[in-house]
Amino acid sequence: MNHEPHPTHDHRYAGHTHEGPAHAAGTAHAHEHDHGHGHHHHAPASFDRAFAIGITLNVAFVAVEAFYGWQVDSLALLADAGHNLSDVAGLVLAWAGALAGRVRPDARHTYGFKRASILAAFANAVLLLVAMGSLAWEAFGRLQSPHETHGVTIIAVAAVGIVINGATAWLFMRGQEDLNVRSAYLHMASDALVSAGVVVAGALTLWLGWTWIDPVASLLIAAVIVVGTWDLFRQSLHLLFDGVPAHVDLRAVHDCLRSMPGVAEVHDLHVWAMGTSEVALTAHLVMPAGPADDDFLRAATDALRQRFRIGHVTLQTVRAPVMSPCGTVAGVRQA
Repeated sequence: MNHEPHPTHDHRYAGHTHEGPAHAAGTAHAHEHDHGHGHHHHAPASFDRAFAIGITLNVAFVAVEAFYGWQVDSLALLADAGHNLSDVAGLVLAWAGALAGRVRPDARHTYGFKRASILAAFANAVLLLVAMGSLAWEAFGRLQSPHETHGVTIIAVAAVGIVINGATAWLFMRGQEDLNVRSAYLHMASDALVSAGVVVAGALTLWLGWTWIDPVASLLIAAVIVVGTWDLFRQSLHLLFDGVPAHVDLRAVHDCLRSMPGVAEVHDLHVWAMGTSEVALTAHLVMPAGPADDDFLRAATDALRQRFRIGHVTLQTVRAPVMSPCGTVAGVRQA
């Protein structure tokens, strides 16, 4: 069953009751958006400067690396420059997703554009996988016809890349809980790894004259990055399809609500990501003794926010189930 979207605004509805003709059924909704408590990671507000610095540094380095890669005919340098260029695009995507998430909700988009951050993380993962596939393709071709390269130039340029990419990755290190910021970090950390591999390849070429080491190093680096990127791809795709965020244990959420005073059953429980750092929940609470009051709704919302980092909560209380069965939650039958 699909969840019903609800507007995001800065006040809450509580104690709203209805009496139906068939049976006395009270409903109550707690819709809290306490931005001072539940949302610990506001990447759009905190990382604008990091995005700007990272994009500027990497654009400059791509130009330098591509020039010297062309001059010395190094596949590793050219591939690294291409990868860095894809990461510039990745940083732009991540920044755009973060900025879109700050657009205020309106009557046509009641959640705003928070999901843009998930889409940006997914696009970044796809971009990185495509870039590594292209690198592997070129490396296989170069293995068939190895080219002599200039080891000193390769080492010098790639060493600069380690510094630039490592510094950029460090700018995003503190935002790992946000999937969009994590995608930017992964791109930059991957670039630092690629550059380190290029340094090793250049040193071995200079020392032993192994012309085949350049494409082999590229293949190894591509394999390592693909392994690291796959989790980002999988998680972002999961969230795009309204999957429960990885940090939320749905059974524990069910049990938390079920343990609240007066709750006999929990039905129609849905948890999904509004963006890469904000989570929403809707649920029906069967309370035979009568609908919840403000104190109950406040306690339930606070518990969900503090234990599971769920900041957007909508609860409906009923005296008897009103929904037909729509699935299970961790082995618990829902209605």
